[in-house]
Amino acid sequence: MPKTCSEPLHRLQLFGPTMGTHWAVRCDVPSALDVGALRQALTDTVEQVDEQMSPWKPESALNQLNRAPVGDWLALPPQLLEVLARALEVCRLSDGVFDPAVGALVDAWGFGAARDTPDAEAIRAARHTERPPTPQALELDLAAGRVRKHAPLQLDLCGIAKGYAVDRLCTVLGQHGVHHALAALDGELRTIGAQASGAPWAVALENPRPDVRTAQGVIELQDLAVATSGDYRHFVQVGEVRLAHSMDGRSRTPVNNGVASVTVLAPACIDADAWATALLVAGPSEGLALAHRHGLEALWLLRRGKALVELGSGRFATPTAPDAA
Repeated sequence: MPKTCSEPLHRLQLFGPTMGTHWAVRCDVPSALDVGALRQALTDTVEQVDEQMSPWKPESALNQLNRAPVGDWLALPPQLLEVLARALEVCRLSDGVFDPAVGALVDAWGFGAARDTPDAEAIRAARHTERPPTPQALELDLAAGRVRKHAPLQLDLCGIAKGYAVDRLCTVLGQHGVHHALAALDGELRTIGAQASGAPWAVALENPRPDVRTAQGVIELQDLAVATSGDYRHFVQVGEVRLAHSMDGRSRTPVNNGVASVTVLAPACIDADAWATALLVAGPSEGLALAHRHGLEALWLLRRGKALVELGSGRFATPTAPDAA
């Protein structure tokens, strides 16, 4: 049951820039809440994630790890270690479909900090560099707060860090006594309780059109997170082929599997974010098998000519699965 307050609550909206986009919080709070302190704490927590995990900031802890020599232990902040640990776990659970070590491919195709257009030589180098699977190439010593690489690799946490940042926003809200909230960062969202009225939070599922933003549908959430990954915001057009910004570490190519978007529900946004990325990379057939294996609630929007076809698991389960080939 949602928690109640003895005095009337009012709707508060806070937002700010981060990670090349913006964070936003909508919450129902008492008038006595110190709004300035809450706004500063929310800003600080998302900036901390960005400072540690941004591939665009040369001195981020992530880039320090990417530059570190193979075999040397490197001390890292606990927040980054937490995200790396979960990224490696989802990598294992997805049999390598979710791979946080695709940074060289991301850069080579013009989606990262190195360049904004594809580079044929960099693509060839990234595709032909041999290394062990990422969980074997990266060793975490969580007790000592350190990590070391057993092979050269370039990490990119864009498929999981925003979800983690949303979880951190919710932690801060809870610390300030907020019991009714919706926190969002780009396509990642998480709710705390219901609205003060008792109604769930209504979240729009975006139609995957690159030219306009419209709603495909609405999802109602309470104490739940949602994340969407797709091919319609960041992509490269090669002739008639649309190549998504997400990379398949197994084939070492951009995703091109007919999936317009994947939306995943989970208790924590870090998990919704990582699994949305994984299921986008996997494609409809392998992705649906992964969702069933791990009990995921997921909705795919598949491109079939000019039409969109839905495929789902959990609460999104479709009566009959469309052609997933």
